[in-house]
Amino acid sequence: MGECECLVSESGGEEQLVAAANYIIKALSSNISLSDDGKKVLADLCSKLSLVTTQNHQETDVVEVEIKETEVGDVEEIESRFIVVQEKIMGWEADQSMIWDSTTPNEACDYLNAADEARELVGQLESLCLSKDEQGYELSRKAHDVLQIAMARLEEEFKHLLAKSSLEDEPESVSFHVAEDAVEDGSTSLYRDESFESSVRSSSVGRILENSIIDLVNPDAVIELRGIANVMFKAGYDQECIQAYNHLRRDALNECLLTLEMEKLSIEDVLKMDWGSLNSKIRKWNRAMKRFVRIYLASERSLCDQIFGEEGLVSLNCFVESSKASMLQLLNFGEAMAIGPHTPEKLNRILEMYEVIEEHLLDIDTLYCDDVGYLVRIEYHDVLNSLGQSVRATFLEFEKAIAANTSPNPFAGGGIHHLTKYVMNYLVILTDYSDSLNLLLKDDEDVCPNSPSSSLNPTREEDREGEFSPMARHFRSVASILESNLDEKSKQYKDPALQHFFLMNNIHYMAQKVRGSELIQIFGEDWVRKHYKKFQQQATNYERASWNSILSYLREDGIQNPGSNTVSKNVLKDRLRSFNLAFEEIYKTQTAWIIHDSRLREDLRISTSLRVIHAYRAFFGRCNNHVSDKFIKYYPDDLEGYLLDLFEGSPKSLANNSRR
Repeated sequence: MGECECLVSESGGEEQLVAAANYIIKALSSNISLSDDGKKVLADLCSKLSLVTTQNHQETDVVEVEIKETEVGDVEEIESRFIVVQEKIMGWEADQSMIWDSTTPNEACDYLNAADEARELVGQLESLCLSKDEQGYELSRKAHDVLQIAMARLEEEFKHLLAKSSLEDEPESVSFHVAEDAVEDGSTSLYRDESFESSVRSSSVGRILENSIIDLVNPDAVIELRGIANVMFKAGYDQECIQAYNHLRRDALNECLLTLEMEKLSIEDVLKMDWGSLNSKIRKWNRAMKRFVRIYLASERSLCDQIFGEEGLVSLNCFVESSKASMLQLLNFGEAMAIGPHTPEKLNRILEMYEVIEEHLLDIDTLYCDDVGYLVRIEYHDVLNSLGQSVRATFLEFEKAIAANTSPNPFAGGGIHHLTKYVMNYLVILTDYSDSLNLLLKDDEDVCPNSPSSSLNPTREEDREGEFSPMARHFRSVASILESNLDEKSKQYKDPALQHFFLMNNIHYMAQKVRGSELIQIFGEDWVRKHYKKFQQQATNYERASWNSILSYLREDGIQNPGSNTVSKNVLKDRLRSFNLAFEEIYKTQTAWIIHDSRLREDLRISTSLRVIHAYRAFFGRCNNHVSDKFIKYYPDDLEGYLLDLFEGSPKSLANNSRR
């Protein structure tokens, strides 16, 4: 025992006391013999331990009594506060009117105060952990019931206020503005975030979209809605508030699409449309997409931030859920266009859609950020890619359609073929989409093996691919395909002169179209010069094919009598008669041919006149000395005048004409 006493006396404290007790227990368990003094010491120890235990029980009982007395006091205080709150909340249950329609000053604010206090009372009662047989348990149940009633009422008030305060103005009649601080009216300032103004100014719609924001809901109502939302969120009724908002705003945004003339169409509906109807729908879609993203979506995101901005990702969730259906409806139309038939007439329209989607790509990435917006964001990117693929496929079909174009009969008058006009005018239209086409066609650096241009023999100039943009290479390819087709069409004419005339007309048109439009920036001056030479060569070939044979009647050789230097009158008469007949035939034929370009028409007439009239004047001079006037049907001036009738597209005849 002496060692144990030493241990306690040296160290003291609870740990040493426990160690000494463990030592005593261990010693007693070894069945040692105790002297009378030892037994007395142990008896005294037992007495001391009994006193300590009794004292601790008494202290615990006193604490429990004090707690019970405090709880009773708290319950009584809570009950008195609850009676006031209950009266305020239940008082409105008998009234069918809406609180936020009340004309009584501060009525809405008082109700929010009561609802928020009901939340606090429920929390306090729950913290007491009351059992069923304890005072206050029934009060806790009643408080829960009143809180539920208040939250249900606030949900209805939220819906009503949001619906009645939505603005239906067309964007044209609404003043665009950067989101500004809401005007403080004091009605629900207690429930606004302290950083409300800064949260509005730094709205997550981003700088790009700020200038497009309009008020979708009355700004005064936004403050009230934010107050209601804050109280409901604090009470744990956040889902009810969010669902109410999403339901109403989803319908409102669907109405916006109807305002923008975008009806809901399935992919099957779009694919069944005729081109006239579809063309109109595409124009409306382009307009709707621009306005919906830049105005309605940006404003909707701003509205969510103003009402739910203090709740972290809640604002983004609400925005995505309320706008997702409308956005996917728009994208559904884009997807339908991308997977539809790749007919050439759709190319510029698909490019328009592609550029509209691409233009707002950053906006969508900003609006539908994080994982919450992933579905819309990825769908948007997918539609952009699909439209891009459709552009490439449609351009290939455009080339194929040019190569495959056939005509059962030669084109009347050797004029500019409809295909030439269509292709060149189409290329002019496509220059508006240069950036997009260069981007989309650069992946197709080598000519596609299925492309008609893959069978063409490239010229030295076309071999220098590195000098041209992807768009330039493809446009040159289209022009080459068109030229090949025109060459085949020219072979339908039996008259070689008309073959060259037709090619001259069409190649000239191509060159002029390039030089007089934005195509010059794509094809380049070298291409134009090369094709000017081409059509000039065709003009020369036409003159040879048309006039060489007739001018042979006017040559000097063979007009002398055999064995002398005298002119044979009979030969002159025969040649003059043959020339007249041939000229009349050409006149009859080529007055029906047509050159639309006045400059080209005049140039060809002058060139032809120089050749024909010069030769005829020389021949006429010889005839005039050896042949009677009655055999001379046309004077040089007559022929010069008749040549001015050529290429007007209106057939005339000289068969019965004499001199002018």
